[in-house]
Amino acid sequence: LIITTKNLKIMSEENVLSNKIEMKKVWQLLGIIAVTALIWNLPITCFGIEGLTVIQQRVIAIFVFATLSWLFEAIPSWATSLAIISVMCLTLSDNSIACFKGEGEAFGELLKSKDIMATFANPVIMLFLGGFILAIAATKSGLDVLLAKNLIRPFGNKSENVLLGFLLITGVFSMFVSNTATAAMMLTFLTPVFAALPANGKGRIALTMSIPIAANIGGMATPIGTPPNAIALQALNEQLHLNISFGQWMSFMFPLVIIILFISWRLILKFFPFTQKTIELKIEGHVSHGWRMWVVCITFIVTILMWLLDRVTGVDANTVAIIPMGVFALTGVINGKDLQKIDWSVIWMVAGGFALGLGMNGTGLADRAIESIPFGEFSPIAILLISGLICYFLSNFISNTATAALLVPILAVVCTGMGDKLGAIGGTSTIIIGIALAASSAMCLPISTPPNAIAFSTGLVKQNDMLKTGITMGIISMVLGYTVLYFIGKAGLIG
Repeated sequence: LIITTKNLKIMSEENVLSNKIEMKKVWQLLGIIAVTALIWNLPITCFGIEGLTVIQQRVIAIFVFATLSWLFEAIPSWATSLAIISVMCLTLSDNSIACFKGEGEAFGELLKSKDIMATFANPVIMLFLGGFILAIAATKSGLDVLLAKNLIRPFGNKSENVLLGFLLITGVFSMFVSNTATAAMMLTFLTPVFAALPANGKGRIALTMSIPIAANIGGMATPIGTPPNAIALQALNEQLHLNISFGQWMSFMFPLVIIILFISWRLILKFFPFTQKTIELKIEGHVSHGWRMWVVCITFIVTILMWLLDRVTGVDANTVAIIPMGVFALTGVINGKDLQKIDWSVIWMVAGGFALGLGMNGTGLADRAIESIPFGEFSPIAILLISGLICYFLSNFISNTATAALLVPILAVVCTGMGDKLGAIGGTSTIIIGIALAASSAMCLPISTPPNAIAFSTGLVKQNDMLKTGITMGIISMVLGYTVLYFIGKAGLIG
């Protein structure tokens, strides 16, 4: 009876806390809607932008709604993206509700509803879907377990080398598989290893910290490694017409990632040295040995090779991403139930970012901003540093996808307005790709990224351990990353 009463009291306290949090979110959402409505209905002269139209003012209001919603997380991040696309279709498109339609130069030109809806079927979204499908097939067939077993074997059983092995394997997996899924998988493989390590040593902390660090860093290497990369690539190719390919992205980001992973290895060993010199590894998991495993292996190899050689084959990375979808569907490797495992919330968030970009460019708001704000007078160095630091700061507290979705459309406008002046810092690509890099470098808190949250949930890592390692690695990756972007930009290798 005492236990039951105590449990009831705990449940009651949890319900009260939950209700308080729920009410707080409701009030935040109402506040965000009120601010959005105010901006939506302000006299156009208040904005100080000459020639601003009603449609462009609505885009500003929607952008403010997105910013506040993603910052305060009054509603889930993917729900914000859905709201963006829905409101744009109903108030900014040629199929808007009648009361939101108008005519004349002062009203502005309505967007096509099919263009707004197409943000969810953007070619870059197909690229992401291809990555998700590959990951699901690899897990279902046991290819991930097979690769982990064989890739870790060359590192032997010396503790320091095992740590390096997990860093590199996690990093490489995260280039093609969701970093969240990679972190969860690799920590599962480490469970039996923890049992063999002394409880009072720092070896467990070192191995646990290696997973989120490697997962976050590894995602930088490819356009599908993390959503901010996809958002940056879309802006560079479709808005700024720089035509950066999958292979070109990897050609400079892959070596950078490998260098940062080696640095993180030495740093983790310095912070959390092993007391036990050797570790016996035993990775368990189901591995399929049927013909479907061969289908997955061959498709995996062909897809990655075609992504790397897209300039040679003439088939862009987005189109190549359809290959695994078609092959796995035809052969039965993937079925309808497997499609439910796709992280659709991430897809919607990326689409929301594309919709914001469409709103700014399609309505002419971007051109109006370039004319009204003297971007050409800004210091390129100041823009580079401020944008990177803002992205890094925000990404530590809110979704890095949401941060990139907010900043990339703005910076695409800024870059266009600055013209040739950006040559002093390596070109437009330095700023835009820098945002993706800064977003992935933000990993100092358990809430910063899903891999961090997964590692923290093991109970083996304290918040100050994560803060110390995350801040140090974040600074190192940003300094090295921006340096590389500057020099390859100056050499004319990108952008």
